[in-house]
Amino acid sequence: MTTRATDVLIVGAGAAGMMCAIEAGRRGRRVVVVDHASAPGEKIRISGGGRCNFTNLGVGLHAFLGGNPRFATSALKRFTQQDFIKRIDAAGIAWHEKTLGQLFCDGSAKQIIRMLTDAMAAAGVTLKLGTAVEMVEAHSDGFAARLSDGSSLTADALVIATGGKSIPKMGATGWAYDVARRFGLAVTETRPALVPLTFEPGLLAQTAPLAGLSVDAVVAHGRTRFREGLLFTHRGVSGPSILQISSYWREGEAITVSMAPDVDVFETLRAARTQNGRQAAATAVGHIVPRRLGDAVLAQAGVAGNLGDLSDKALRALDQAINGWTLKPVGSEGYRTAEVTLGGVDTAGLDQKTMAARDRSNLFFIGEAVDVTGWLGGYNFQWAWSSGWAAGQVC
Repeated sequence: MTTRATDVLIVGAGAAGMMCAIEAGRRGRRVVVVDHASAPGEKIRISGGGRCNFTNLGVGLHAFLGGNPRFATSALKRFTQQDFIKRIDAAGIAWHEKTLGQLFCDGSAKQIIRMLTDAMAAAGVTLKLGTAVEMVEAHSDGFAARLSDGSSLTADALVIATGGKSIPKMGATGWAYDVARRFGLAVTETRPALVPLTFEPGLLAQTAPLAGLSVDAVVAHGRTRFREGLLFTHRGVSGPSILQISSYWREGEAITVSMAPDVDVFETLRAARTQNGRQAAATAVGHIVPRRLGDAVLAQAGVAGNLGDLSDKALRALDQAINGWTLKPVGSEGYRTAEVTLGGVDTAGLDQKTMAARDRSNLFFIGEAVDVTGWLGGYNFQWAWSSGWAAGQVC
């Protein structure tokens, strides 16, 4: 078995791992990045419909969850969204802003992967793909790893950048958490986040005919609310507003949905009743929400007939059904479709400036593996860039 010595071993060739490798390599460190996948940056490649929502202009602590969201402060302030945009610009990658500060490539997300791999090559980084770490252990002066290709590596520093459990078909596992526990770090509860929610059979029977229909909505859980698209599915609901709220929702809890957030439904229907009492309620409601949704709302509220036949109580019931729909999902679609993992390596055991374990300064955890989770819209990529950059300054 051949054994090679290096300064830094990074496990995971995703956004965080590649960023860390670039920074460490530029410092003159000998860096080896290993990944079991056949290509680097697979989550980058598929994100944003293939255009990669690579950051967000509004990055701030308000958009991050975790046991201690303030842990992310140092990395996010030292390598900001503007810093990453400068690298995108320097690479000649055209980009545009969509809604809510979300930045996407004009072309393919593969441009970002190429930018990162080119920068790694220029920094002298060795990239080993299709290679898994079968064993890793600590020595007095570093770490030793046995790889699936039959070789071994010794390294002064070890960086874990393998992400969380989301999208297992791409090879995602809880390996980072296993490593953390083995070296004495705590791991907080993990669960799927930014994920569609599912309904019990009774509610699903009511909403399944709406599958494929999308509306602008405000979705709330307690004091937390998001206004973005909501999509009815064959299993429940999805769309950006639902993915956002899924990070806050827990089984057994309710969410409230407003499907015409700019409309006072009661006053609108009452005015329509005064102007034309012979108008069918279905027609009037169909002017507020899509007709297919309106028919479902009328059935749910038990309302039928013309507006002139409806009492104020009936109009308020329609108002409640449209803008105060309270429901209890029974679950989510799980890691299979979750964009990220909520929870992870407990930040109490990490240094927020270096991302190193407090009790083992040459062991680093970065990116999604850590208990820092961002909103939908480029926030998690920025955490990957920032945390990878921070570790790369010292590993």
